[in-house]
Amino acid sequence: MTISLIAFAILLAMVFVRIPIAFAMAIVGGVGFAILRGWAPAGAMVGNAVFETGLNYSLSVVPLFIFMGNVLAGSGIAQGLFSAADRVFGRMRGGLAMATVLSCGGFSAVCGSSLATAATMSKVAMPSMRRFGYSDSLATGSIAAGGTLGILIPPSVVLIIFGLLTEADIGKLFLAGIIPGIVGIIGYLVAVMVAVRLKPELAPKVGEVMPMTRQDAISVAAVLALFAFIMIGIYGGLFTPIEAAGMGAFAALIIAGLTGGLTRPALWAAFLDSATASAMIFAIIIGAEIFSNFVTFAGLPDSLSQIVEGLGLSAWTVLLLIVLIYLVLGCFLESLSMILLTVPVFYPVISNLDFGLAVLADPDAVLIWFAIIVVVVTEISLITPPIGMNVFVLRSVLPDVTLGTIFRGVFVFWVADIFRLALIIGVPALSLWLVT
Repeated sequence: MTISLIAFAILLAMVFVRIPIAFAMAIVGGVGFAILRGWAPAGAMVGNAVFETGLNYSLSVVPLFIFMGNVLAGSGIAQGLFSAADRVFGRMRGGLAMATVLSCGGFSAVCGSSLATAATMSKVAMPSMRRFGYSDSLATGSIAAGGTLGILIPPSVVLIIFGLLTEADIGKLFLAGIIPGIVGIIGYLVAVMVAVRLKPELAPKVGEVMPMTRQDAISVAAVLALFAFIMIGIYGGLFTPIEAAGMGAFAALIIAGLTGGLTRPALWAAFLDSATASAMIFAIIIGAEIFSNFVTFAGLPDSLSQIVEGLGLSAWTVLLLIVLIYLVLGCFLESLSMILLTVPVFYPVISNLDFGLAVLADPDAVLIWFAIIVVVVTEISLITPPIGMNVFVLRSVLPDVTLGTIFRGVFVFWVADIFRLALIIGVPALSLWLVT
């Protein structure tokens, strides 16, 4: 176990000096495995990890769902969603920020990517909020926080990868994410209301309410139709979650073509962005696989389970300690790396604990509930300093806004997320009701 802890410390140090997390995990895992087994077995393990990950059919969902989101982002659907949401909240103080949160939730429901949602909505919502005098902190905070919804609301790439890591039913994970995702949207709307009530100067002007346009209605209908198509297809037995990625990408192309947003430059940009994002994700998965093989061989999961049993800690105490570890790691690691790095270690520990959920008559209940908790904590990490990937995405898109301004803006949403996390932990039925 000692060598595993040393490896984690070296890994965090490499990340701190800005070595890409994919390479850091691969280097530490490969060298650590070589120290334990020798260089020849380590080379074989690294080669197998690269080969098996690249040829893993289940991972084909990653580029397909990303491509689906990019096609919709380039077709003008996001603009229509924002305009439609503005019709609902336009008369309220802070209405544009609420519209941003709601449109982020709708867009992420068919995009599945938090970073893509944040980048897209920053181009759509930021000009309108600045035009009506919104402070940059509230404007960027609502975009960065709203973008985190893409990691939970199905189809979620992170939930898919969690299911592949633990062999959980991806369909059940999708169902479990729906209610917590809706609770997250409501929590963010309340956060905006509280923020503008305490500091009215954050949103001094009320947006002008215009009638719903035909394009707005088409955008809303398109998103609802695509979401329903994917979910009904999966739970109606028409196709598997993996096949749903291909069907969703094809349906997105049809929708973009019918709405007139599928221009040649937009399609090329969707292909290019999808390839770039997929390459980054696969590199992280390969690095995490190498590191996971090392810590598993070093006996870290078994050692942690024995320590938990020896200390006699309750299941709930262990869960809270794991959540605290995730909150700390979220300050230094981005979301996908954190999940790939920790789930193989923590999942065996959680599987051996009794939370009293056996009454739900589902053998996967604890795992599914734990998955939603992990994903919500990961959402929080996306807006937690000093890393906060969504914050850095906004900073790259809006270079005239400082990191400090964005982090101040997301604080009220961070508090709302902490309340939601406590609610999901204390009331497991929020995640499991649709599943059971």
